[in-house]
Amino acid sequence: MSETMNDSQPVDARESEGDAAADYIEELLDICDLGGDIDIEVRNDRSYVSVSDPDGELSRLAKPDVVNALQELTRLAVQSETGEFSRVILDVAGSREARQAELTNLVDQAISRIDAGASEADLPPMSSYERKLVHDIVAERGFVSESHGEGRARHTVITRR
Repeated sequence: MSETMNDSQPVDARESEGDAAADYIEELLDICDLGGDIDIEVRNDRSYVSVSDPDGELSRLAKPDVVNALQELTRLAVQSETGEFSRVILDVAGSREARQAELTNLVDQAISRIDAGASEADLPPMSSYERKLVHDIVAERGFVSESHGEGRARHTVITRR
């Protein structure tokens, strides 16, 4: 496992969180008789646990809904072990990079609608982590975004500056 540390929070807490998450995922993979290499990275006050897929066995686990469910289960397992709320981010077989590309495409389509005359463009509901990524992409494009709605209906609305 590789580890990178550049946080303002105590690194030990994030390392412990990452280790607990990696242990949980490793046990899950063993139960499912699946292979995968696990890396832990600590950055931006979060532990990122990545499971690479050298044998091509994890495609079913790399689907966005499955990754989100596994992430929530992993967070609960970490919280149970550490007694602390967990914000660990899980990536399975490049799923986060693939989702980042999808979100970038959604933002580009929304900006095209605004450029074509719409006053604003709504994106579909998504997780808080995905909305944060969207806000960053929107800002890079020189537009403004806000989250609207509650619970599962919370979504991002993009407008011009």
